[in-house]
Amino acid sequence: MFESLSNSFQSAIGKLRTRDDEKALKRALDELKKSLLKADVHHKVVKELLNVVERETKLSGIGKDSFLRALKKELTQILTAPGRQGFVYSSRPPTVVMMAGLQGSGKTTTSGKLANYLKLRKKRVLLAAADLQRLAAVEQLRQIASQIEVDIFADESIKDPVKVAKEALRKAQDGNYDVLIVDTAGRLAIDEELMSEIKRVREVLEPDEIFYVADSLTGQDAVRSAATFNEKLGLTGVILSKYDGDSKGGVALGIAKQVGVPLRFIGLGEKMPDLEVFIPERIVGRLMGAGDIESLAEKASAAIDEKEAKRVAKKIRKGQFNFNDFLEQLEQMKKIGSLKSIIGMIPGMGKMASALKDMDFDNSDEIKKIKALISSMTPKERENPDLLNNSRKRRIAKGAGLNQMEVNKVLKQFKNAAKMAKKFSGKRGMQDLQNMMSQMQGGGFPR
Repeated sequence: MFESLSNSFQSAIGKLRTRDDEKALKRALDELKKSLLKADVHHKVVKELLNVVERETKLSGIGKDSFLRALKKELTQILTAPGRQGFVYSSRPPTVVMMAGLQGSGKTTTSGKLANYLKLRKKRVLLAAADLQRLAAVEQLRQIASQIEVDIFADESIKDPVKVAKEALRKAQDGNYDVLIVDTAGRLAIDEELMSEIKRVREVLEPDEIFYVADSLTGQDAVRSAATFNEKLGLTGVILSKYDGDSKGGVALGIAKQVGVPLRFIGLGEKMPDLEVFIPERIVGRLMGAGDIESLAEKASAAIDEKEAKRVAKKIRKGQFNFNDFLEQLEQMKKIGSLKSIIGMIPGMGKMASALKDMDFDNSDEIKKIKALISSMTPKERENPDLLNNSRKRRIAKGAGLNQMEVNKVLKQFKNAAKMAKKFSGKRGMQDLQNMMSQMQGGGFPR
């Protein structure tokens, strides 16, 4: 996320090597202008930002620190549109959310991600399939609901989306659900039929939230379509989808500044946990390479069971970590999100996150091998890895479809991981972890 902008900002800041050098400031501003325009930020937004940054930097005295302060302040202001942040619940449940957007924007997937986000926060959610235009939309939402284990209202015998919305609302009220999320129809382009239909759905639902799902990859087109939906419906927020595939990042600046609707969430991957609250100060921190530890902590606390985490930590300290614990930790990590989105939140690790953009660790061959290997073990072998002699390894290899060399490699990785976890759980653990992070930022990986 924001890779291009973040790298360009660092480059612009790097041009200010000495204080009170107006030529260096001009070079930095030129670099900033090129990067913002290349990132598909509207030229009027770029011009305003540059003028403010130049003025504020000169007032404070030209230098890296003053330039950085001015840039952070103005970026935060641009990204802060009037309205709410995160998710706001109605005082009279269910909170009704209407999802709107063009076809192909990721609206149905985002509906599932939002349901998963709320479920992790102990809310009872009902998804409603009111997109009757796209043939696969109802089935797609049904599969997503099954995957994240939330209820769904989907009745393909009903051909009117307004009636679907009405029946879904009745079910949400009668079933004491906390939140109802209604996935409405999209089109390839904005037309009168689409707007007429979605207005009728809105009248029936009287939603607390109207979220427009904008495809980050469409750049200024996303800004224009968001403006039209806002004019017709009165949006309460925008969710940016496919942000993991957008190396530009300019659409966020455009929507917040030009449309005046708050960005509420961003989708950073294809998996259900890959949805984050959009908080301007934190996003600017990532742009500046400072990471976002607060968001990472919030994601972890929502997804990971605290009692389970303490139990595993205690076992690690005693050297009792086994394959059942390891499998459980893999499942817990899946709830947090993709590895790339997690690493992108750690200060100084943004470049590593961009290097992982084509790698899917949850579905990697290594993870599949580990799961197959553990599944081929007996309950006693999972509990006590020391039981694994050569004959047992041969049996496990055959059951997992691996050769014995691959089994030995995975077992060695497991032992090394357990040793490292035990090391970090000790009194000097945090210092050791910081030293390792410093090595990684410097380009050297501990072996």
